[in-house]
Amino acid sequence: MNKTAVSAKDYTHVKKAPFITITKRDATSLKRNILVRVIAIIAALAVSSVITLLITGENPIRLFSTVIDGAFGQFRIWGTAQSVAMLLGIALALTPAFKMKFWNTGGEGQVLIGALASALVMMTASSLPHWLTCILVVLAGVCAGAIWGIIPAVFKAYWKTNETLFTLMMNYVAIQLIKFFLKVADKSGSSTVGPSLLQYGRLPVLFDQQYMLNIIVVAVMTAMMYIYLRTSKHGYEIAVVGESENTAKYIGINVKKVIIRTMALSGALCGLIGVLLVGATSYSIDPNLAAGNGFTAIMVSWLAKFNPLIMIFTTLLIVVLSRGAENVSMTLGLNKSFSDILTGIILFFIIGCEFFINYKIHFNIAKKESKEVELNGNN
Repeated sequence: MNKTAVSAKDYTHVKKAPFITITKRDATSLKRNILVRVIAIIAALAVSSVITLLITGENPIRLFSTVIDGAFGQFRIWGTAQSVAMLLGIALALTPAFKMKFWNTGGEGQVLIGALASALVMMTASSLPHWLTCILVVLAGVCAGAIWGIIPAVFKAYWKTNETLFTLMMNYVAIQLIKFFLKVADKSGSSTVGPSLLQYGRLPVLFDQQYMLNIIVVAVMTAMMYIYLRTSKHGYEIAVVGESENTAKYIGINVKKVIIRTMALSGALCGLIGVLLVGATSYSIDPNLAAGNGFTAIMVSWLAKFNPLIMIFTTLLIVVLSRGAENVSMTLGLNKSFSDILTGIILFFIIGCEFFINYKIHFNIAKKESKEVELNGNN
């Protein structure tokens, strides 16, 4: 009698068991990580091809060849390299803060405020020697970006404010400051202060390539950031604070100091990218100078799991998709929104594959059936 009662209870429990169980993987090999991402990209391209064929009637092969041509075609490769450098530079700048679990969403504003400070120096230091003006342009942009990063860090460290909202709101403050600057600097009412007003303090052009300086600076940033995070004492402290502030305090790390110092570095590097945009790329400034890269860089850093070397590939992938989508619109006469849809589909698959890398799905069909057979046998 007792056996029957227990069996019925067990059977009821089995019927209520979830059909799917999700568990976190302890660790995944590099080979598996690469394989899952490759499969995700292939699946994304397959889905994009089907959608393209059904909606537009265009040959999918022609579509994707146009994407590649848009990124690496004749006279376009330097533009792609510049876009990769600027996006990668901002992602590198945000990475120390993210690794510390300080969610810095203010990369856009930190770039813009650095660009604004550089532009102010370029407009007012015309009487100084060129080399000195260049140094002041760089220092002004880096210091302005650092200050823009320190402000939310101080509030977070001492008063536990929400850094996500704080840094996000500071983006809009930076944009409004630039708009005010445009009205004061250019009485014509233009929405851009252009090369005619920013003639002094321009950074040097290396090897007759306008973007070469930017590429070299970001390449050095990548190597230095990898070393900084992996081998330095500061990098170790950032990792410990990110894992647990209580553990960091227990082993003697000054958490407030680490937060402020790390955000100063993050803001300074964003400011440096602003310097490169104004002083070595466009020689102009406007509220859209950062082109949304401050937000896109968050995805770049996250997809690379805060590894500066892997960020090179994630940045390249996103830039190729973006520039390729623009070329699709121009070459095939398709609506720009359609190319954005294709980009979104591919990014969705790439981001979604992270779930299968970090988690394992268990189907409980076999387990239920074996339990039911056992219970029936007991009855």
